Amino acid sequence: MATSTKPYLVRALYEWMLDNNLTPFVALNTTIPGVKVPVQYIKDDQIVLNISPSATQDLNLTNQNLSFCASFSGLSQSIEAPMRALTMIYAKETGQGMAFDISLEEEEEGDNGGGTIGENRPGTPPKSPGPKGNTKKPILKVVK
Repeated sequence: MATSTKPYLVRALYEWMLDNNLTPFVALNTTIPGVKVPVQYIKDDQIVLNISPSATQDLNLTNQNLSFCASFSGLSQSIEAPMRALTMIYAKETGQGMAFDISLEEEEEGDNGGGTIGENRPGTPPKSPGPKGNTKKPILKVVK
């Protein structure tokens, strides 16, 4: 079975955002087992985090996990999440990025991935907590 393309796309979009002086944000589904984030910042089972180099320390984006240290209200905290909990990566300034659906396959397979990417069930757009809690959808463009 092939590995999931999700972590590769996340890393590529992260690099693209940094190359274009944009601020990468990620949204995590906090109901997925293994997500370790400050609970006081969770809203509607999601948390949105700035993962730019200026906001994080020791950022690690592997095929299985996302981890880093960040300051919350002046306190340094470790953030950990399985890659399957990541539902979106987007640029704060433009909203450009990609949304990911957590498929049943991905949930059953655990951290091995293999789920679908950017595929939504008909009539159910993904929650998009834009910058500062906006529910506006990010702008996604076809790249040729």
